[in-house]
Amino acid sequence: MTEAPPGAKDRFWRYHEDPFLPSPIPGHLVEMSHYQPKLHVVLHQPEIPYNTGSVGRTCVAVGAKLWLVRPLGFQVDDYHLRRAGMDYWQHLEWETVDDWEALEETLAPGRTWFFTKKAEQNYLDAEFQPGDALVFGSESQGLPGSILAKYADKTVRISTRPQVRSLNLSNSVAVATYEALRQWATP
Repeated sequence: MTEAPPGAKDRFWRYHEDPFLPSPIPGHLVEMSHYQPKLHVVLHQPEIPYNTGSVGRTCVAVGAKLWLVRPLGFQVDDYHLRRAGMDYWQHLEWETVDDWEALEETLAPGRTWFFTKKAEQNYLDAEFQPGDALVFGSESQGLPGSILAKYADKTVRISTRPQVRSLNLSNSVAVATYEALRQWATP
C-alpha cells in the first residue's frame, strides 16, 4: 500500500475502503480533504454546538460535506462542538460561509431540499440524488420565510405525532441523510 507523503497529517489520509472516496486503485491512500461528497448538509445559522457536533459526526458517517451558514451561535473551535463530534471532527469535510448568498455562490449548482415542519411534502416522497444539498434551519427559528418562499416546491417535512413540535436538529439530519443512502441502496 502507498505511504502517506512525508509530513502529512495522518488524520487527512485514509486507505481507500470507503465507497465515497475516489481512488484509481483500491487500497491506496487518498487525501480526505479532496473527496467528493455524496451529499451536502447545510445548517443555516445553527445555535447549539452539541447539535452541530453531532451533525458533523453523521456527515462523516455518510460521506457528506457540512456547510455552516453564519451567524453561528457558537465559536467553530468551541469545546462543546468538538466534544459532541468526538474524534470524528478531524475527518469531516466542512466549510463555513458568511451568509445564505455566499452559500448559493459557493455550493456547486445542484438539487437542494429544504427541511421544515411547514412543508406539505413528506421527505419520504422526495427522490434524493447524489450531490443533493439538504438544508436545515436553526434550532429555535427553522429556515427563514424568505428562503422557504423562494424554494417552496423543494420543501419537505419529517412527520411527527401532534404531541411533538419538531425533532432535534441532529436527529433530523440523521433521518434525512440515511433516507438518501437507503434510496441509493448504499451499504
